[in-house]
Amino acid sequence: MPEPVLLKLGGSVLTEKGGPGRIRRENLHMISQEIAVHCHFPLLIVHGAGSCGHPEAHRFRIMEGLTDHNREGVYTTHQAVSRLNSIVVEALRNKGIEAIGLHPLDSCYAEDGRIVSMEYRHIREMLSKGIVPVLHGDVVMDGKKGATVVSGDQLVSYLGHALRFKRIGLATDVPGVLAGNRVIPVLTPQTLDQAQIGSSRHTDVTGGMEGKIRELLELARSGTTSEIFHVEQTGAFLEGRPHGGTVVRGG
Repeated sequence: MPEPVLLKLGGSVLTEKGGPGRIRRENLHMISQEIAVHCHFPLLIVHGAGSCGHPEAHRFRIMEGLTDHNREGVYTTHQAVSRLNSIVVEALRNKGIEAIGLHPLDSCYAEDGRIVSMEYRHIREMLSKGIVPVLHGDVVMDGKKGATVVSGDQLVSYLGHALRFKRIGLATDVPGVLAGNRVIPVLTPQTLDQAQIGSSRHTDVTGGMEGKIRELLELARSGTTSEIFHVEQTGAFLEGRPHGGTVVRGG
């Protein structure tokens, strides 16, 4: 079997963060087309929630834990991200990609905001059979907080390690990790202080770029390299060509 690839689609490239629930369909069409043309290997897709989930999680204060007063937020947040997942899967299938949506709420368990267990044998089996699993940032049950939000980036870190991916790419709305206006070509734990990490002016309960880099550096420390690039370079990444983005590695 050819080497599998893990592709993360940022929530900001799929949704308008300033408009709750608004889908960036031109980006979704372009991404689906690039995958259909360039993907000739097993593929796992993870996508962020963007404005389909973050506002709901923020409104119900899911990250602070579950109480008698915000239990409704588990359903409301999960429904929002599931809706986006269905739209992404439909766009992929319209391009002939055998995509199936999977919800972390069904298979993932966390403690204090971090994944401690997740069933992934079915994902490995799907990859071996030419099926493209599509996972997403989601609300999951948490042994200490009751419930929490697990970001797409944390899923990338967990599954990238568990399934031993050699190629991991993150398509974002920026060209890479920045130092001023310059893209940092290689980021390591030793060069982290060069990076420009700012918080989003839009609601993001999972840490934005800072959270993304934290997860990828965890992967890098375990020996797994990943790449961050602009969404318009998705085809280049899938083909293994230069994309002008950032490679995150251990050193």
